[in-house]
Order: sequence, then structure tokens, then C-alpha cells
Amino acid sequence: MIDINTFATQLSEIPEEHFTDSAVLEYMRDNPVSVASLQPYLYFSPEHYTRNLILHTPLFDLIAICWESGQMSRIHNHTNQRCWMGIAYGKVQVQNYRLVCQDHATQFCELAPTDRYVIDADNPAEVDSEEPIHLVANPPTFGSRAVTLHIYSRPFGECEVYDLKFKRYETVSLSNTSERGLLSCSLAVEKVALA
Repeated sequence: MIDINTFATQLSEIPEEHFTDSAVLEYMRDNPVSVASLQPYLYFSPEHYTRNLILHTPLFDLIAICWESGQMSRIHNHTNQRCWMGIAYGKVQVQNYRLVCQDHATQFCELAPTDRYVIDADNPAEVDSEEPIHLVANPPTFGSRAVTLHIYSRPFGECEVYDLKFKRYETVSLSNTSERGLLSCSLAVEKVALA
């Protein structure tokens, strides 16, 4: 295991032309991060999972996301962006969706569930650029908090979120709970030490 600062430094040293789906995924597999080194970024909230920016560069954002048991994301996409997810603590489940139809004028959409898989310490994953719509969850049955590491390239500030029940979607702005270890929002959080 390596500490998060070493991980971030070595990730930054990958030349842009080699910052590919397979190369970044292999880097994540070969360099698991010590959860103890993530201490400055481990903010948990009972209200919502937290996004904690570790490093921002023109090529990528490195973010730790902290999940209480039972928390999940909304169904969302990564429009024209590559994304890789790894685990520093616990595990999460990903449910992918296929876009059946979408009407930009009315914001109508219809999705169909496709594959589902678990991301754990030995199995990082990348978001499929052909099917980028998904939901990430830490089900209560997993019985633990979780901390995921996300690499987003290129960084973006918004995404589409989807409502299965009402068959609608909207574009939402993204914000971070903390940036470089300092709180940047008013969300009620608890700083947690995990070992």
C-alpha cells in the first residue's frame, strides 16, 4: 500500500498521452492506497455521501468519496469524461443503465438497467464510456462505511441525473464537501479515523 500523497504524485507523472483507460486502471490496481493516509479527507455525513477533493489538475481530479452504510448516489452520467473508481475502505456496488431514449426539449428519458458489479480493494473499475449512466451504492447489507477513490478526466463541474420513476433528467452542478482537507460546504459532517 502507498500513501495518498505518493499516489497523487505518481498519478500526476503519467503523461497525458498515456493517461488512458487501461493505464489508469492498471495504476489503481498496482497502487492500493492506505486508508490511514486519507485521514485529512475522511468526512462522513448522515445526510449524504461526501465528495472530498484531494488534487485538481488540468488533466484530472482525484476525489475521495465517503459513504455511510445505506447511502447511494443518484443515477448519473459522466458526459464525455473518463472516470475510474477504486476502494480504500469497504466496498460499493455499481448499477449501470442503458439510455433507451432521451428528449432534450422536454427532458424526458427512459433507462434500462444493465450490468451490476461490486468494487472492492482488489477490483477497481472504470466507467464504460459507451454506457456511462450508473448509480453507486453502499448497501446496508455490506455492513460498513466505505471510502472510494475517483479519478475524473477531464475534470467537470456538472452532470446529468436521472429519475426512473418520473422518466425525467436534469443537469446539476457538482460541489465538494472538502477541498484539500478543508471543509467547503455547510453539510453536517463528522471527521472519522478509519484503520
